[in-house]
Amino acid sequence: MHPMIIVALFAIVAVLSLWAAPRRASVDGFFGGRGVEGQAPGLWMLVLSQVTTWIFARSLMNSAILGYYYGIAGTLAYTAYYASFLTGALIVDRLRASGAGSVQDWLSARFGGVGAGGYNVVIALRLLSEVFANLLVVGLIFGAVLPGGGTWAILAVAALGLAYSAWGGLCAALRTDVVQMVLFLVVFALAFAALLSSPEFDLGAVMTAEGVSGSTNGWILLVVAGLQVFSYPAHDPVMMDRGFLADRAVTRASFLHAFWISAALILGFGFFGIQAGLSGAAYEGQLIGTWAGIFPPWVFAALMLSLLISALSTLDSALSSAARLVVEELRLAPRSLLGGRVAMLVFMTLGAALTLWGNQTLFDAVAVSGTASMFLAPVLAVGLIAGRDIGRAGYLGAFAVAMAGALAYFLRDVPAVAAILPEGHKYLQLLVICVVVLVAGFVSVLSSRGRVAGNGAGC
Repeated sequence: MHPMIIVALFAIVAVLSLWAAPRRASVDGFFGGRGVEGQAPGLWMLVLSQVTTWIFARSLMNSAILGYYYGIAGTLAYTAYYASFLTGALIVDRLRASGAGSVQDWLSARFGGVGAGGYNVVIALRLLSEVFANLLVVGLIFGAVLPGGGTWAILAVAALGLAYSAWGGLCAALRTDVVQMVLFLVVFALAFAALLSSPEFDLGAVMTAEGVSGSTNGWILLVVAGLQVFSYPAHDPVMMDRGFLADRAVTRASFLHAFWISAALILGFGFFGIQAGLSGAAYEGQLIGTWAGIFPPWVFAALMLSLLISALSTLDSALSSAARLVVEELRLAPRSLLGGRVAMLVFMTLGAALTLWGNQTLFDAVAVSGTASMFLAPVLAVGLIAGRDIGRAGYLGAFAVAMAGALAYFLRDVPAVAAILPEGHKYLQLLVICVVVLVAGFVSVLSSRGRVAGNGAGC
């Protein structure tokens, strides 16, 4: 299939996204997601928005790449992160029961400015990594189908995403997420049906595949996901922001539906990576070159279009959360349309600039941010769920050890850091880091002065 057909189809998606964006913007809609008449989003708008912002381009590629290398274990490991919708639902519901309007509200009430400050640092890095990683996938796709076009594609998609995001903020993100998710489901369903009906496809072989590198590291990653899945959703501002838009019953239902839909889609996309490994295809260009060689042209085009749609849908949500962070939490800009738009511009510019850095290991961003977020596991488990007061020193201790763990994984190739890590594959090192961070975090929190808080958990 000619590359320009992929470009043309993506242009149609872009036009539909602009059409779906609201015609007029308000401050409440920009930051709070309210409709033009002030109404909260409905159940399926929330569900589709949750799914499309978590089925983003980086995640699809990660699932497929892990499936290629580690077989079904690798894909299951990445799918396990989507249990975050279940743990996220619990966290959001307890926060709302306690009267908090956000994670920052609860942390500020417990630990003052230092509580929300540490959390805001982590989610700012998370949002920046979202912008960077999704633009990077756009560059990889267009670099593969249009040699030399990667940088221009990154700039074009960045400008497009910024344009309609800056116009309508969170309200625009919610509305365009619905359109983009419906288109994604149609395109992906066609590609997946073609995969299942292919003479080379064997479901039994896929479900027992060990990948081209063996399944051991995939099972290790599954354990890592299990350790991170409680804290992981709490550091994702896109998910957390959507937890406070509708009433509690609608919100709980939206998280439940988002879980099974997104987990099924991630698992399904991983099959494409597993199949590439079973076919004996060589790994090329984050699997993009591999798929071009083993799938029919129209299936390859459908896969590329799926990735591009998911990248665009995540960018607008990341930018709307970045605007809320800068304006409503950090208060670095006035609560106005201009203040939010400037924040979006800064995050998009920094994310686009990071694509020039050269690091194309997509899972690293997940591993680093997931490790950094693990300070939230003991804090929320003990303070929010168990309802005990936690001393500020306990919070800071858990935060410090999580940051040290994330930094250690990021700098694992530096000789001084490598000397203190166990020998072995990087995922084994990640598992050891996560265990140490979690144990040390709980020790710090539980050893700090605490007492039972009368309404800590709330129901």
